[in-house]
Amino acid sequence: MARIILHKELFDYDSRLRKEFPLICGVDEAGRGPLAGDVYAAAVILKDGDMIDYLNDSKKLSEKRREQLYDIIIDKAEAYCIAVASVEEIDRLNILNAAMLAMKRSVEGLGVTPDLALIDGNRLPDLECNSRFVIKGDATSASISAASVLAKVARDRYMKKIAEKYPQYAFERHKGYGTKLHYEMLEKYGISDVHRRSFLKKLTDESQ
Repeated sequence: MARIILHKELFDYDSRLRKEFPLICGVDEAGRGPLAGDVYAAAVILKDGDMIDYLNDSKKLSEKRREQLYDIIIDKAEAYCIAVASVEEIDRLNILNAAMLAMKRSVEGLGVTPDLALIDGNRLPDLECNSRFVIKGDATSASISAASVLAKVARDRYMKKIAEKYPQYAFERHKGYGTKLHYEMLEKYGISDVHRRSFLKKLTDESQ
């Protein structure tokens, strides 16, 4: 018999809130830390009583498990939206504001206005609906956990596509994060047009 792993406390958290806010949306982002690529955000509305086995904070899941959950979440969600803020917006607005913009776009793209948006972290994007932040929300709320999986998987897939265009940087291996390999490739090949120049001021200054 297959082993079932259900983090019921995540779903219980959302169920308690639905007594006051029937339509709850979880929101999370992926890709604030990397040196390259867009920042992603996802918003997810799960159906009350619809539990998803293995759903948890995306950072606690293997890549294979996240990929499996991605399709399940999309299939089961009442509504979802994945949105981005571009490298250009990150450099122009700074990464925090760009992440907030991606979150705002994900909520606005749902096609329905939630009664409450639960935002992972300690800051709120500018939304038209009620919202509250939840520190460590991806380990607290099933809706935020679902959003964290969609955002993470979507961004990883995007970085793998970028790797096909810029194979010299090995983006498929580090997803744009500041690993030793990534810095070595930057030293060798310089800054590409998918790198965040605001994150690489030292290299930018040295090249001028």
